[in-house]
Amino acid sequence: MKKYKILEHKADLKLKIVGKNKKELFENAMIGMFEAGKYQADPHSVSVQRKISVNSPELDLLLADFLSEVLYLTETKKEIYFKVNFRKFSSNHLEAILQGKKLKNMGIIKAVTYHNLKITQRQNGYLEAEILFDI
Repeated sequence: MKKYKILEHKADLKLKIVGKNKKELFENAMIGMFEAGKYQADPHSVSVQRKISVNSPELDLLLADFLSEVLYLTETKKEIYFKVNFRKFSSNHLEAILQGKKLKNMGIIKAVTYHNLKITQRQNGYLEAEILFDI
């Protein structure tokens, strides 16, 4: 099953993300954001790690806030992340260690939006999220 799919949108980048649980959904959303946003890692750089902690009132907002924090780190630290090791994870709080590399080329995403953000559970038990990125 594909981790994410690019959906049609007139001006921005819209993704549909799939995961078998919340942790996989969040990690797939991060991977989809970087791949669809055309970010490129420097293949010659050493691995990097960053600790993050994010709080939000509910799961949908936690996803957007998580992606916003990751995007902020990408912009300020010039790093791209491929893996998330969650230390704590609930519907309104997460603590994690991001693993990645230095950036070779910055992508096209300016911001993560809350517009029509939703997480739903499919009949097969998988979680699905739609999220819109400002480009």
